[in-house]
Amino acid sequence: MEKEKLNQILEKHKKWLAEEEGGERADLRGADLHGADLSYADLRGAGLHGADLHGADLCGANLDFSCLPLWCGSLNAHFDDKQLIQIAYHLVRAGLNSKNASESTKAELMKLIDFANRFHRVDECGKIEE
Repeated sequence: MEKEKLNQILEKHKKWLAEEEGGERADLRGADLHGADLSYADLRGAGLHGADLHGADLCGANLDFSCLPLWCGSLNAHFDDKQLIQIAYHLVRAGLNSKNASESTKAELMKLIDFANRFHRVDECGKIEE
């Protein structure tokens, strides 16, 4: 996606978050964001399903309530510690509460509990217990 078009989408999204006139939720589903500089972008609630984030810089970006793509296109995105902790929290919590996860998988996930509980919304979402 061209930088100018991405900037327009992000500006409209910023207005949408602020409930301002002309605002529009960022729909980046399937977008080619390969190598995009999304550092410190407020992507709360943005649709990112299927987006190619390969090499994208997401440092400091707010990804709360966004649909982060879990496919090969996001494997080489550059996440910061806050985002990685958030991803770990979701993984650990989902895995430990899954009736389909094996006991050996749950044992491995339990090793990440302390790390995952550093999630910035742990007070709201609940601390993961062993």
